[in-house]
Amino acid sequence: MAKTETPDIIYTTVDEAPELASASLLPIIRAFAGAADISVETRDISVAARILSAFPDVLTEDQRVSDDLAELGQLVKTPEANVIKLPNVSASVPQLVAAIKELQSQGFALPDYPEDPQTDAEKDVRKRYDAIKGSAVNPVLREGNSDRRAAKAVKSYAMQNPHSMGDWSADSKTHVASMDGNDFFANETSATITAAQAGGAKITFTGSDGSETVLKDGLSYAEGEVVDATFLSATALRDFVKAEVASMEPGVLFSVHLKATMMKVSDPIIFGHFVSVYLEDFLAKHGSAVEALGWNPNAGIGDLEARIADNAELKADLAAALADKPPLYMVNSDNGITNLHVPSDVIIDASMPAVIRAGGIGWGPDGKAADTKCCIPDNCYATVYDETINYFKENGKLDVTTCGAVSNVGLMAQKAEEYGSHPTTFEAPAKGVIRIVLDNGEVLHAHEVETGDIWRSATAKKAPILDWIKLGIERTKATGKAAFWLDANRAHDAEIIKYVTPALKAAGIDIPIMAPREATRFTLDVMTKGEDCVTITGNVLRDYLTDLFPILELGTSAKMLSIVKLMNGGGLFETGAGGSAPKHVQQLMEQNHLRWDSLGEFCALGESFKFLAESKGKKAAEILGTAIEDATQKVLENGNSPERKVGQNDNRTSHYWFARYWAESLAAQGEDAALAAHFAPIAEKLAAGESTILAELQGAEGNAVDLGGYYHGDPAKTAAVMRPSATLNAIIG
Repeated sequence: MAKTETPDIIYTTVDEAPELASASLLPIIRAFAGAADISVETRDISVAARILSAFPDVLTEDQRVSDDLAELGQLVKTPEANVIKLPNVSASVPQLVAAIKELQSQGFALPDYPEDPQTDAEKDVRKRYDAIKGSAVNPVLREGNSDRRAAKAVKSYAMQNPHSMGDWSADSKTHVASMDGNDFFANETSATITAAQAGGAKITFTGSDGSETVLKDGLSYAEGEVVDATFLSATALRDFVKAEVASMEPGVLFSVHLKATMMKVSDPIIFGHFVSVYLEDFLAKHGSAVEALGWNPNAGIGDLEARIADNAELKADLAAALADKPPLYMVNSDNGITNLHVPSDVIIDASMPAVIRAGGIGWGPDGKAADTKCCIPDNCYATVYDETINYFKENGKLDVTTCGAVSNVGLMAQKAEEYGSHPTTFEAPAKGVIRIVLDNGEVLHAHEVETGDIWRSATAKKAPILDWIKLGIERTKATGKAAFWLDANRAHDAEIIKYVTPALKAAGIDIPIMAPREATRFTLDVMTKGEDCVTITGNVLRDYLTDLFPILELGTSAKMLSIVKLMNGGGLFETGAGGSAPKHVQQLMEQNHLRWDSLGEFCALGESFKFLAESKGKKAAEILGTAIEDATQKVLENGNSPERKVGQNDNRTSHYWFARYWAESLAAQGEDAALAAHFAPIAEKLAAGESTILAELQGAEGNAVDLGGYYHGDPAKTAAVMRPSATLNAIIG
């Protein structure tokens, strides 16, 4: 569809399984919305599109694409915004390199990703690619704070149809291991900017020899903005890893849990330290050889294996080195993919809930389940997982048939906190001092660092903080139990508490303020009693908790509803997590069965239509939204959600049922006679064609399919795979 000035709804084009599902679902959405004169357009924020938009100078005219992310970044600052955002890839370096290679193979003359840029041209290329890495999308679009919860229909279904939960035993050896100091938590300093301090600033490094380098210039802080700075000691980190490897108990797996995608500067470096310490004996013998091959520990063991594939001696020595160390937690034991293979393979907010849901169990190299040592080096949030594990060791597994619902209000607007720290994170080049220096000459923060220490600064602006507190109060009044997850002993949190305390007093409401460990136990106690609870958190905990609790409650976080009330009046509707998307794509390509569940998209779509009715006065949009809720409820009640195996329901069959129930609800409603008349024959045809449509959808399964690419698939090939029912296509139009 051609772009218009003010589309009613924008549906994002993304990556992997969510985007494949869109090839099936979006034609249905457009057909139904079109009947109510509602325009639905797309904007492409996929990794491939962002790469192509960054290099118009090397592409032919017909290959160039618009910078849709930049356009959306402006739109979300307006009251007209109504955006449905699907999960997108937050690309690690290996993923980015893979996407570049795929695009090059398709005829796009893109430059390679420069691992070690030397020339000005290489530095320019690296700068453009680095802007695409990690969480490049979310900080641009999230111009509001997050209200994330399970829809009532989803929660009710989960309680009536409980997912599997592993049993916990009090003597489980699974535990969290963290540094005993000199981490980001211990070294953090924080300040709230005063009127006298407001204005420009820079970050400088002064070496022990007196030389000074400007690491970052052109910063600007506003009055009331909370500005943090901290660092993690590389020496202390390596000592921690050595000690944890040395103290492993027999039968326990070793693992590290980071987020190298969102924390795209710091966490790949931390990951690299784990890899190099774990392989220290191998590297002591072959370090110069693998360095000559261009290997960087930050890329993981998988990249090392690829570079030494033709060297029998190195391969044998690496296998021997791995065999001599404690067994690793596996991402895929069948294929030998370890926890240390690829930095983006083990993402803490997905990996830790999976271990906890399974009863503390991970999979080892032998393909057998085992207890796991979960290394989470920094103490800012490790206590959440530590306390959760302790709780279930004491109380046994969660009863999902009776537990309450845990929702979240998250401070994330305007690049809040650590997830906005990428441009202000640095690896110390030498021993010295890193400072934030204000334009008035004042030194806001200063830290003495050693070579390789990881220093970062993050901010949270005043308006988003106040908006977040207000939203937290509103959700608490609507729900009942709640807590602000803030640690008075952490520098940043202490500054945020200075905003929270008077706001609660002014609102006449008493909401407890608890450190994450205490808040974790409080929330688990509340939900275990069958009561609902709101977690009011900062940005990182928003991300972590909206996977942890839904995975425990619902079996997945992909079914969560995330409403972002944009600060200038618009709406952003996010559709859940995409952590398992790569496995779903792999199964589709091998077996033509897509088990991705679009329930999150259904929920977001319903909220988007209702918001459209409220913001633009389109009554028909409200009717469509209400009918979506009916359809979603029936998909769940009638067991039409995707299942894991060929021959069972998959994403495409669930879309058929969703379309049918949606049409039937619209045909039955009495508020809009024209809509009812339009959808009545559609509902009849969808019902009459049931056996034919399902046969056409499921008859395509079982064989490998060609999508024309992983990151940049061929639209025609993808449509053929995802819309194989000619009967359904003809009815929908």
